[in-house]
Amino acid sequence: MAYIEPAPIKDKENPLESMMERFNLAAQKLGLSEEVYNVLKNPAKQVIVSLPITMDNGKIKVFEGIRVIHSNILGPAKGGIRFAPDVHLDEVRALAAWMTWKCAVVDIPYGGGKGGVRCNPREMSAGEIERLVRAYTLAMIDVFGPDKDIPAPDMGTGPREMAWLMDEYSKAHGMTVNAVVTGKPLVLGGSLGRTEATGRGVMVTALAAMQKLKINPFQATCAVQGFGNVGSWAAQLLEERGLKVVSISDISGAYYNSNGINIQEAIAYRDGNKGTLEGYQGAEKLSNPMELLELEVDVLVPAAVEDVITIGNADKIKAKLIVEGANGPTSAKADAILNEKGIMAVPDILANAGGVTVSYFEWVQNRLGYKWTAERVNRRSDRIMKDAFDHVYQAAVKYDVPMRIAAYIVAIDKVAKTYTFRGGF
Repeated sequence: MAYIEPAPIKDKENPLESMMERFNLAAQKLGLSEEVYNVLKNPAKQVIVSLPITMDNGKIKVFEGIRVIHSNILGPAKGGIRFAPDVHLDEVRALAAWMTWKCAVVDIPYGGGKGGVRCNPREMSAGEIERLVRAYTLAMIDVFGPDKDIPAPDMGTGPREMAWLMDEYSKAHGMTVNAVVTGKPLVLGGSLGRTEATGRGVMVTALAAMQKLKINPFQATCAVQGFGNVGSWAAQLLEERGLKVVSISDISGAYYNSNGINIQEAIAYRDGNKGTLEGYQGAEKLSNPMELLELEVDVLVPAAVEDVITIGNADKIKAKLIVEGANGPTSAKADAILNEKGIMAVPDILANAGGVTVSYFEWVQNRLGYKWTAERVNRRSDRIMKDAFDHVYQAAVKYDVPMRIAAYIVAIDKVAKTYTFRGGF
């Protein structure tokens, strides 16, 4: 098995180290035995493959593909596949572990997995991406399976790529196997409600947290960093429930309007403007996009990339509540500063677990050969997210820890107990 040298992380904490710091704190609080600690700390399987692809110019280019299964104690592994230039083993290992804790927090019968291919999909044609997806699927044919490891879209991949993956896997098995992957187009067995699921989960947990903090949503302000799928849906659904969204941002910059931004209008503008807010007139552009994080708002939703709240800016954050739409937006070293300031942070493994919850529903529907209505999907996912929030909040009170460590405690406790019952000793 070839070893992939981790790509250097500039000005960022190593995501694996950030995850392990929190894992260690929760393990200490739980009094986890050394045996269980070592089992849960290490990934169950790491597969690294070389993928020779014929490019459009006729030349062969070799890509590196990774799949990490962190745990299959609760059930088949679940996790996305990212196509990005900076994919590296430490990142994929951290994301796979996050998936284990995320599935355990929302109490669905999955372990955690993650995959990636180091490539730049923006510089590749549809044909090149299709050949890469199919080659990756064939290389992982013994890893993937509806009862073993169920991939999904992530950064740089979407329903189109999942359709190719399902097709390649199905051809290899001589039958249609749509339960092998989630995040598929609706006509191939995708689920209603999947597109908005992650943003919807952010909304549900934000409202649950606001209730605990006695913040009235009809008098609250909100800033959302990131206006992709998660950020725009979270902003729209929070606005529908009374919050005034005063700032949004994307790759083109951050925009502010003290009277509130019309989110439907902003989404329509983005969709008609090559997917970016560049030139948006419904709000003034902030000189520095990172200013958004330091605005005087009640609720802050970081829904863009990892490590945006760090020791460099955590002391300047004025929001009463942070709800993490992105994976790992707060570095481990920033946690202590936020806790000292009394800011509640609903952690990523809870706040953005709406996506994996509806992915689970998609898999269930595929196994049943039956389609649920959007109303049923939303009702059930809202209930799961609300219950998960309540369990984490109770753990935070019981162990006297912040919400983030409480979420890890709930997750690790569930996986550790399952491991023990399955004969881990």
